[in-house]
Amino acid sequence: MTTNRRPLIAGNWKMYKTVPEAVAAAEKLKGLVAHVTDVDIMIAPTFTALAPVATIISNSNITLGAQNLFWEKEGAYTGEISADMLLSAGCKMVIIGHSERRQYFHESDGTVNKRIRAALNAKLIPILCVGETEAQREANETFSILDKQIQKGLEEFTSNNLVRLIIAYEPVWAIGTGKTATSAQAQEAHAYLREWIAKKHGQELANSTRILYGGSVKPNNVNELMSMPDIDGALVGGASLDPDTFKQLVLFNI
Repeated sequence: MTTNRRPLIAGNWKMYKTVPEAVAAAEKLKGLVAHVTDVDIMIAPTFTALAPVATIISNSNITLGAQNLFWEKEGAYTGEISADMLLSAGCKMVIIGHSERRQYFHESDGTVNKRIRAALNAKLIPILCVGETEAQREANETFSILDKQIQKGLEEFTSNNLVRLIIAYEPVWAIGTGKTATSAQAQEAHAYLREWIAKKHGQELANSTRILYGGSVKPNNVNELMSMPDIDGALVGGASLDPDTFKQLVLFNI
């Protein structure tokens, strides 16, 4: 990991934890990582828990993120949530294009693009998720899939737009399956994404853009993954639900 990109360990709580459970977990995590100064930490609870968790982690070293957003500011969009609503709940980051959103809710590269624009317009930091399925990897389509997802997802954005963008490479076959890309496989994909940014938007942006790895990150593999030159952090699902386990990931370099 190069020193000019500050590591980010981000926890995606998915559809877990009631409001009291989320508050308790955030309170415990806050104490466990209070001494950490060299790693950025983010947690993304469910929408109902955002504001209560924001209260718990205010004035701490933990950032609040959301798991999704809709691209319109307001309107007759039952069940959706806007960027301004996330901001007012205390969010600073938002996950966009997670494979589960693409798989179960039919989000496309086009709608991902709209969501990123809405996030950036609201001064939220978007975490753009990209990654291939197992069938696509076996068919040697990994790079073409990544190319399509990032090309369409970032269409019509300029380098200035993307200064705050974070990318998360999540091979779909490794999410929640217990399978993890080898450090070499992950590094290869991260290097490809960084090179794409360099070609499209210049080396300076490529050098500063943080690219996270997501897909069954655990305490027993985080050190090796984080030792790769183009892996700048982790987007963690299951292992982020338990504060003690998540703390081990945050302390990967100790």
